[in-house]
Amino acid sequence: MTAIPDFKPIVLGSDINAYGMARSFHELTGGVVDLYARAPLAPTRFSKIVNVHLIPDFDSDPAFINGMKQVAEANRDYPGKLLIIACGDTYAELVSKHKPELSAHFICPYVDYDLLRRLNNKESFYQVCDEYDLPYPATKIVTKAMYESGVAISAPFEFPIALKPTNSVEWLNIHFEGRKKAFTIHSQVELNDVIGKIYDNGYTSDIILQDFIPGDDSNMRVLNAYVDQHHHVKMMCLGHPLLEDPTPAAIGNYVAILPEYNAGLYQRMQKFLEDIKFTGFANFDMKYDRRDDTFKLFEINIRQGRSSFFVTLNGYNLAQWPMRDYIVGDLADAEPVYGNKDDSQHKLWLGVPKRVFKQYARENAEKQTALELIRQHRTGTTVFYDKDMNLKRWALMQYAFFGYIGRYKQYFAENKGDTEN
Repeated sequence: MTAIPDFKPIVLGSDINAYGMARSFHELTGGVVDLYARAPLAPTRFSKIVNVHLIPDFDSDPAFINGMKQVAEANRDYPGKLLIIACGDTYAELVSKHKPELSAHFICPYVDYDLLRRLNNKESFYQVCDEYDLPYPATKIVTKAMYESGVAISAPFEFPIALKPTNSVEWLNIHFEGRKKAFTIHSQVELNDVIGKIYDNGYTSDIILQDFIPGDDSNMRVLNAYVDQHHHVKMMCLGHPLLEDPTPAAIGNYVAILPEYNAGLYQRMQKFLEDIKFTGFANFDMKYDRRDDTFKLFEINIRQGRSSFFVTLNGYNLAQWPMRDYIVGDLADAEPVYGNKDDSQHKLWLGVPKRVFKQYARENAEKQTALELIRQHRTGTTVFYDKDMNLKRWALMQYAFFGYIGRYKQYFAENKGDTEN
């Protein structure tokens, strides 16, 4: 890679995803990164590699676009380019929505709004999957109108079934006792109760009922990709999650990822991304279905994910791809990178203490591989960064990290104990 011209990353968010991107940029350039967010969050507190700028209601309009105008004005005399990196569904959607206006001042490596809306909504994403012959779990859609009409709502699958909202952005603002990021439903009574709570507490979009793919967390896969401004895939990195967060509001968040290589999966998803003329970061969640030997897609995120630092950890620094694409300009002629082919370079990414992983991850060959990486000290986290550590930050991260011990004791049996059905 050639010398890096002057540029400034503008990271939107203050969560672990934002810290992972800031750390990736810091590892690449050594510079402090500006973060803009609605509220301060623990992963970016007491950090010397970020400057966090708080803007009230920044995760909604009109505060977002007005705030971005202020950011543009504050950087009016900056000689280099300004590169937006959105962390979280809400910020990615807002950047895409205002992309024409923002592009006058910032580089926005995101899809146009029409495509984002098709991909971000799970219901329409599955329609896209049908168009491109991509497998996903058998699905039934439930609407608010169906619930309000009083019609009996049943699933065409045997229990347990999966239930999740189609609109992940709207779901962030819905609150009720027992709310989860996603539900595993075991009976018709439970199904009726959960649907009622969802719609009675203000949710308006559709709900998805899905055939539950059997197996524990280690049947999941997460695929990260970067697609350049010419709609060519330039990086793919597959992860094999071995453990997920059992906390109700965070179910589905990975906390242990082993790097994996799968040429066939890379080829299939590359073709899809290039056929739909995608651009920027893509993050796919999928699960292996042993019943028909396929990987079934759950969703695509139009951004890097909260656990995507595993990509940087394994040698494919997330920050380099948009920087090479829009700042350095050498990515167009580069061959695609298909990550993790050399298992001698693999590192285990952890979002929980090692003792939690050892106790709760399912016993299988992949866990033994992960334990061997632990023994060889080939592991890493997002938040514990040697170049960004002081007493306050260390204490806060220790508190947050080891808080998982209690969370697993409280929630694992309830939310993860039935995954072998």
